[in-house]
Amino acid sequence: MIAYVFPGQAAQFAGMGKEMYETSAFAKDIFEEANDLLGFRLSDVMFDGTEEELKETKITQPAVYLHSVVKNLLATDQPQPAMVAGHSLGEFSALVAAGALAWKDGLLLVQQRAQAMQAACEANPGTMAAIVGMEDELVEKICTEVGPEVVPANYNCPGQLVISGSLAGIKMAVARLTEAGAKRAIILNVGGAFHSPLMQPAQESLQTAIEATPLATPRCPIYQNVNALPVTDPELIKANLIEQLTSPVSWTQTMQNMIADGASKFYEVGGNGKVIRGFIKRVDRKMSVEAL
Repeated sequence: MIAYVFPGQAAQFAGMGKEMYETSAFAKDIFEEANDLLGFRLSDVMFDGTEEELKETKITQPAVYLHSVVKNLLATDQPQPAMVAGHSLGEFSALVAAGALAWKDGLLLVQQRAQAMQAACEANPGTMAAIVGMEDELVEKICTEVGPEVVPANYNCPGQLVISGSLAGIKMAVARLTEAGAKRAIILNVGGAFHSPLMQPAQESLQTAIEATPLATPRCPIYQNVNALPVTDPELIKANLIEQLTSPVSWTQTMQNMIADGASKFYEVGGNGKVIRGFIKRVDRKMSVEAL
């Protein structure tokens, strides 16, 4: 079975989407429509902006989303997916690919999500750290010992777990995890403590918007971050999207479940085509993964 997977924040790169814009009238129309919907020329930042400009949450999220959506819409000659999933922000692109969410509605939701998360970051400063080469259970145990302000955030692949929380809490956790034998414990250059309780204000802000957005039954199951399980019920999909902001991304478990349910080939849609590929190969080295 074919599976489509969509990257999230950190998959951005300078010049993203420019080639599609210049070689496809269809893609150009979508980019221009997106600029009008957002009220600013996102495409200009995507095509000609610096890496630093692209790292701003309010730019990164709509840029990564739009890049994935256009890639998917252009791939009319590719086999259609029997299942989809997206890493954090990527869930919105996945829902468009599955026919559950109109791309314009998704873009406006992603813009609101980015703005809400940016505001939460400013109100509750925090950060994240990548922990490499340590069992998940040990990372979880040390996070619990540090305190409630530090939590697992992204179960990316076996041997890589990202933690999230307050600035002081993450600093303490990194020191303890290094001492306990982590191969690497690196504080990341991110805008805040994503997928942690510090995102609560963003969750509350986005809930109304998600509940008001039309969502159809998807053509195929979407494996969602909060439970790593296939979902087709629009109301449950919405509830999981809301919960996602303060819950960990169960990506390792999602990949394992998709493979167990019959996924035989993955297409990574959007971004640089390498982020999700690397995670999948850590779950199953023999699995076929291509960039779309």
